[in-house]
Amino acid sequence: MTDSDWPVALRGVTESVVTTEGPNGEWNAAALGLRDGEPATAETWGRTRTRRNFERTGRGYVQFTRDPRLFVEAALAVHETDDPVLPAADAWVRVEVERLDAGAREGTAWASWALRPVETDVRRERVPTTNRGFAAVVEATVAASRLGVDAYDDDELRARLDYFTEIARTCGGTAERAAIERVCDLVGGA
Repeated sequence: MTDSDWPVALRGVTESVVTTEGPNGEWNAAALGLRDGEPATAETWGRTRTRRNFERTGRGYVQFTRDPRLFVEAALAVHETDDPVLPAADAWVRVEVERLDAGAREGTAWASWALRPVETDVRRERVPTTNRGFAAVVEATVAASRLGVDAYDDDELRARLDYFTEIARTCGGTAERAAIERVCDLVGGA
């Protein structure tokens, strides 16, 4: 396979869920932004389970989903499973990862990774739609995941979180509204 063998077109930063195998044999799900390029790359911030598992195993399963509830659990909670491929994945890619660089920014450790496809599967093809509620849930999880990180201003992040919460409640469907309520439960929001 080549780096261009992704089952979807990567543009800018494409949000995904990645599962990585922990030392306990469970697969930890986390949100992961994929940057297009040859090879595609991603960054981990902090000493996360994803970073530790990438360092230890050199692999993972990148998954594409339209389930906002799964995205919230992966981004903000500890979500472990016995199977590396999640039921809500529309498509998945088994990847080999290689650390390209690492450092710290304002006290927060980061690492940059090359992700190379090894195996892919498309489970469901859907007609694309644009739902502002889903996009707001994704943006809310980004803001929430940065709370308490020295490189970011918590007041600014809380303001973003409030804004995106309102958008998700107003523009989202049942799944998006449930997902944003879970964000609020996990990080203490409106």
